[in-house]
Amino acid sequence: MNPREAAQLLGHCAAFDNRKPSQAAAMAWSAALHDVPLDEDAKAAVAIYYTTAPQDPKERLWILPHHVRTLRTKIRNARLENFQYEPHPDETVGEYLARYRGQVKSIASGRIAAPTGRLALEGSPSKEFMAELEARGWEGNRAVPDGEDDEPAADLIDTVRRSGPLGVVCPMCAAEIGFACKSSHATKKFPLGKPLAKPHTARIREASGEPQQTAEQRAAEEERIRAASARALQQMQDREEIHDVEIVDEEAS
Repeated sequence: MNPREAAQLLGHCAAFDNRKPSQAAAMAWSAALHDVPLDEDAKAAVAIYYTTAPQDPKERLWILPHHVRTLRTKIRNARLENFQYEPHPDETVGEYLARYRGQVKSIASGRIAAPTGRLALEGSPSKEFMAELEARGWEGNRAVPDGEDDEPAADLIDTVRRSGPLGVVCPMCAAEIGFACKSSHATKKFPLGKPLAKPHTARIREASGEPQQTAEQRAAEEERIRAASARALQQMQDREEIHDVEIVDEEAS
């Protein structure tokens, strides 16, 4: 858009906002819209801008060059919404690019009517193709079972669980699937037990399919842990204890 064309566009804008076009304004608009031609879409962009009311009723609409550029692009893109390139057989890459750009430009400018609907696939699979599918066990559309005998068993549904220890009920604290294990000590904040960062060992065994410990084995394990804790405590006490120095009488010896 040259200064003369920009002056014409500013005159078109003045019909809406009563501005006073000047040579300086025409030069500035020409520099801002140097790659935008003065066409019907540019004038339509001005009309669309003044068709929309401002968000603030007290605000005065005043179009700027970037409004013209943005709205003109939207007008042209709307014509290309359903565009699909119509190829030619045996065309080269250069021919494809030239034809593609030509079709886009013609439809975007409005010189050629824009497509009114999307192209859809027509026809159906051939009988030979369907016969090949049926020969391989295809039964057509999925059949929805309508009898109780075709419904999946409840125990099969119950096996669909999340992986890991949280996918089973904890044998120790009875934490449900998906919930963390709880300690046996109730607090004011956690009356049912504080959630544990790691699941109980029994829950880990249950999730991995390992056999659970018997009552005697659990009692022996607890006794082993208590004994180890007692030994560690005794060792700490021995290190902290200061023994009296034994006085040796050298004369008596």
